[in-house]
Amino acid sequence: MQNQGFIIAREGFPWIGTSLLLTLILLILKALLPAIFLGVLTLFIISFFRNPKRITPSQQGLIIAPADGKICLITDAYEKKFLKDTRCRVSIFMSPLNCHINRAPITAKVLDTYYHAGKFHLASVDKASDLNEQNALLLEDVQKNKFVVVQIAGWLCRRIVSYAKVGDELLRGQRFGLIQFGSRVDLYLPPQVSLKVKVGEAVRGGKTVIGTLR
Repeated sequence: MQNQGFIIAREGFPWIGTSLLLTLILLILKALLPAIFLGVLTLFIISFFRNPKRITPSQQGLIIAPADGKICLITDAYEKKFLKDTRCRVSIFMSPLNCHINRAPITAKVLDTYYHAGKFHLASVDKASDLNEQNALLLEDVQKNKFVVVQIAGWLCRRIVSYAKVGDELLRGQRFGLIQFGSRVDLYLPPQVSLKVKVGEAVRGGKTVIGTLR
């Protein structure tokens, strides 16, 4: 597991460097308005790849949001990748303005991973869960409860990054990946969970309590 402790996720360095270089070239050429535009774009890219430290709640039995964003769907859905069962699915939509670092919802072991090179529908719509490019993790906590976290690419830039590998031990709130420029994370929960969020609610990865184990 890679340590992503720097304030900017390293995946952002090429984007930031390219945008900054073009801004400097335009300034040298005295193209002021394009330089201002690219300068603002550079600040946006830096903001997008921000990698903030979060203090994760430590109480036992808590399930924490795996991403920043807004709860766009809460529904019972069939999880076909690993569980082959119907579970409560909480979907978090991340706009380009959100921090896109993804974090483990619980302390657990990575039992399996799954990658699907799919399409790029708008990440907030329901069909994105089945059709979009995605990377899924099957997690199991010490009580043998199984969770599935799915990173889903949106329509913009469309790149999923995951550091987690089979056999890794993730701590609750630990950074395990990111999705670039607009996306969504689905969290499939075990039956014995009491939800603490509702559709439309804003959440913060590594901080907001999604639910509690009964």
